[in-house]
Amino acid sequence: MIKLLSIADFVSLTNAIFGFLAILMIFLNEIRLSFYFILIALLADGLDGIVARKTRKGELGEYMEAMADMISLGIAPSFFVYNIYYEFVSECVYYHSLLVVILIVFLSLSIVRLASFHIIKEKKFFVGLPASAGTIFILILSFLFEIEFMYILPCIVVISIAMVSPLRFPKIGWKIGTIAAVLILLTLIMGDIYYSVAPILLIIALAIYAIAGPIYVRKKSS
Repeated sequence: MIKLLSIADFVSLTNAIFGFLAILMIFLNEIRLSFYFILIALLADGLDGIVARKTRKGELGEYMEAMADMISLGIAPSFFVYNIYYEFVSECVYYHSLLVVILIVFLSLSIVRLASFHIIKEKKFFVGLPASAGTIFILILSFLFEIEFMYILPCIVVISIAMVSPLRFPKIGWKIGTIAAVLILLTLIMGDIYYSVAPILLIIALAIYAIAGPIYVRKKSS
């Protein structure tokens, strides 16, 4: 079985490992480390596609990537958000149940999106909002921006629906991808010193992508 693995598959494994570590850090109440580990998993998620294009594609590649992403882009963010708002909802059964239901919706639609990605993928655009973009949105809004509970819930619902929607989003080139990776790295490296600058730029860029992306694809296709 090991012979079936390619270099890109090991990058996907790195993605899954950091997703698992992010969940583990939540149980250890190391929320900032969990946040960082999910961001590292996101970087690995972007890197595995680049490596796959430059090297031999393994037979397990598509399956490995989807399974790794389910951990780092579905399960880990769900645990993360639950932990962020647990103290607020712990004394109210209604709020607690609402949070759990919303996160189940997010997790379920994330799994559907990731499992179907390689079936419905197109060469020039993504069908549905990329799970990586949705995860970054949720992480920054809940952890760094500390959005209030009643505002984060509709954000999660909208992001979840966008991921499985028929909306088409453009595939970003290596230049824009590099800028996004740099912003994520700045958030990781600078930590509490300048962390507010990079996430703000990143969330603005993602918002523009999410709103203008489908319009751009439609106009280019017409």
